[in-house]
Amino acid sequence: MSARYKELEYWDNRYREQEQLQIGGHEWFGDYRDFAHLVARELRPETGGLVLGCGTSSLSAELHKEGVRPLVSIDYSPVCIKEMAQRHANAPDMSWMVMDARHLQFPDETFDLVIEKGTLDAMMVDEKDPWRVSQDTITLVDQVLSEVSRVLTPRGCFMSITFSPPHFRARHYAQPQYGWSVSCDTYGKDFHYFFYTMHKGGQLTSLDLARGQSLYKPHEDQEQTPTLLECDDEDFLNNIHI
Repeated sequence: MSARYKELEYWDNRYREQEQLQIGGHEWFGDYRDFAHLVARELRPETGGLVLGCGTSSLSAELHKEGVRPLVSIDYSPVCIKEMAQRHANAPDMSWMVMDARHLQFPDETFDLVIEKGTLDAMMVDEKDPWRVSQDTITLVDQVLSEVSRVLTPRGCFMSITFSPPHFRARHYAQPQYGWSVSCDTYGKDFHYFFYTMHKGGQLTSLDLARGQSLYKPHEDQEQTPTLLECDDEDFLNNIHI
């Protein structure tokens, strides 16, 4: 897998190419209808939402149809945001902003719902061994999650969609300072994806706390996992287990 998935220049060029070829964005982790039931159970009237790393996915549009309004979608690629703003110029209560997920430019307790789909996976692209995550990646993810926790309302909900199973990914989420509970569902037929739901104001279980603590304790007994492929292919997500 190419490490360029973490580079802004890569994504700007990719979105320009998609626009020139008039092709839509790749929908990682399946279509919205595949996990819509998991989103729907958390929606309430007048739910305001934030989409992290929106890309050119249809996720924002689908959430808007579900009644998540106002809805803000952010991405650090100006090319992406310009395209999406133009594409949805006539959609009420939708806004598009160039922003770094590590530094959200919103007041505390702004959103009832925050959701990301594959954004954290892209941020973890350099990691080869899911049992031994680098301190740089731990810090990066913590910056994002700390900001998510900050902008969530007291009973707000954070949803995270990924290939990564709980024994790898839940330990990032299960940190007491975020002030939320952690649960995990799966969806998909031939291949299961993981849908994490964090409820602000909830409590971590003893298992969650143990997982959270394990993030800082290298796993010495696990065999080395295969190295990710050095290619620019959407199949890279099949190799990510962090």
